[in-house]
Amino acid sequence: MPYYHKLGEIPHKRHTQFRKPDGSLYAEQLFSTEGFSNDYSLLYHVYPPTQIIKTEKPINVAPKIAEEKMLSHRSFEGFKIKPENDFLDSRIPVLVNNDVHIVLAAPRQGMEDYFFKNADADEMIFVHEGSGILRTMYGELSFGYGDYLVIPRGTIYQISFNGEDNRLFIVESFSPIRFPKKYLSKNGQLLEHSPFCERDIRAPQNLFTHDERGDFLVRTRKRGIQYNIHYSAHPFDVIGWDGCCYPFAFSIHDFEPITGRVHQPPPVHQTFEANNFVVCSFCPRLFDYHPEAIPAPYNHSNIDSDEVLYYVDGDFMSRKNVTRGMITLHPAGIPHGPHPGAVEKSIGAKETKELAVMVDTFHPLMLTKQALDIENDNYVMSWAE
Repeated sequence: MPYYHKLGEIPHKRHTQFRKPDGSLYAEQLFSTEGFSNDYSLLYHVYPPTQIIKTEKPINVAPKIAEEKMLSHRSFEGFKIKPENDFLDSRIPVLVNNDVHIVLAAPRQGMEDYFFKNADADEMIFVHEGSGILRTMYGELSFGYGDYLVIPRGTIYQISFNGEDNRLFIVESFSPIRFPKKYLSKNGQLLEHSPFCERDIRAPQNLFTHDERGDFLVRTRKRGIQYNIHYSAHPFDVIGWDGCCYPFAFSIHDFEPITGRVHQPPPVHQTFEANNFVVCSFCPRLFDYHPEAIPAPYNHSNIDSDEVLYYVDGDFMSRKNVTRGMITLHPAGIPHGPHPGAVEKSIGAKETKELAVMVDTFHPLMLTKQALDIENDNYVMSWAE
């Protein structure tokens, strides 16, 4: 996280006595996704966060791989994922490797009677359709169309929606999701040339301390297994916290595109990075203003990365027959570029209204069985004249 934040009541010094009105101690917890060597937060619980009262039989939720190796452009209709009532049941992995899982979801409801913790992966939830509230022990984050919700691994959360029509594009990262190093000063501030700044980052608000005892189910996922763990205290019993490791929201509509006289390469659209992959935001912007500029992207050799593009809204001048929620996969090893006719058609255009999220992975992705169910056949032939 780029800056320090605090909510609620905290003691003057860390690791010192902090007592409740009845004289007993609050339970201090250090929360970090990288041990004691990087960003962290300190949280103060009414009850120790360790009191397990019951566990259930583990459930295998690992993705089912259909194709481990391939060299073909692929396309998938993301909105063909069928809505499910339950939030976790609605999450469908489509493209996966050891660094990242790319997941689609269409939940009708949030979490009514349980909490969720991803113990393996940071989560980046892009909200394509719907709105609601993300609740954690850090407080609340309201969200809507175009928001990225970034949730550090190990964060216990509940999500609720304002309606039943919700579409999510989820990236599970097995390393911390961070802002690109090229945007940061040596002290961690977002620099002047960054396409967004700290003002655009929404930290949790409305910290409610749930001083409740009972039976609280936390569905926890670790290495492809879901463990249903029951705790004796409400997970959101925090009286206060401070630090630099916490969930946050950032709207794609607050990303300020970088443009130039000639076509700019995808790294200018970079928004997040992790080990072995990056996330980019393609937003409405003015086109290149050289008098002989070609706005359409040039062909790319695609030797070093698999490119995944999730189409959100707007017009896409380099692709034919694009639908909302479509995913394209251009794997490393074969070039990709504009569809026939797109280059000439783009000349003279002044702006684009496209909105899309790109994930470039530096290790090959595998297709799940669910991905094959929503595939557009013969996409690889769509470059033929």
